[in-house]
Amino acid sequence: MSDETTTVEERTVTSVAELRGLVGQSLGMTGWLEITQERVDLFADATGDHQYIHVDPERAAQTFFGGTIAHGYLTLSLIPMLSGMRQGVKIQLGGKMGVNYGLNKVRFTGPVRVGKRIRMEVTLLAVDEIGTQAVQTTNRCTITVEGEERPACIAETVGRTYF
Repeated sequence: MSDETTTVEERTVTSVAELRGLVGQSLGMTGWLEITQERVDLFADATGDHQYIHVDPERAAQTFFGGTIAHGYLTLSLIPMLSGMRQGVKIQLGGKMGVNYGLNKVRFTGPVRVGKRIRMEVTLLAVDEIGTQAVQTTNRCTITVEGEERPACIAETVGRTYF
C-alpha cells in the first residue's frame, strides 16, 4: 500500500439516515503511531506470549523478519486507540453507550516490525438498526505500515450504539 492518504471531509454525522449514506465510503484515516519494543514487551507480559520473534531482538534479527515484530493481536488490539485518533467523519448519534460487539473477520497480512509506524483507515461497510434500542455498524479497519506495500491487518469490526 502506498503512503498516500485518503482525504475525507471533516464532519460530524448525527443521524442514522446520514450514516447510512456513507456505507461503502472511507470514514477517514489516523496519523502515524510508532510501534516500540516497550509496547511489544508489555503486550507479551499481559498475554504470556513471549515468543522470541517478539521479545528477543538478537535472535529475531536472525529470522527473515530481520528483528522483532509486534504480535498480530497487539496490532488488532490497537484498533480502539487508533479509532480515537481518526481524522474525517465523526459519528455522534446521541447514544447512551457504545460497545464493541465483535469481529466478523480478521487477517494479519504482513508483519509490523518494531520501530515502524502504523496507521489505520476505516471504511463503513454496513449500518443496521436493532429495533429502536440500538444501531450496529460494521467497519473494515485496514492497518498499514509506513513504507510497506501490504497492510499489516485487515479487520471487520462490529460496534453498537445503544440509545
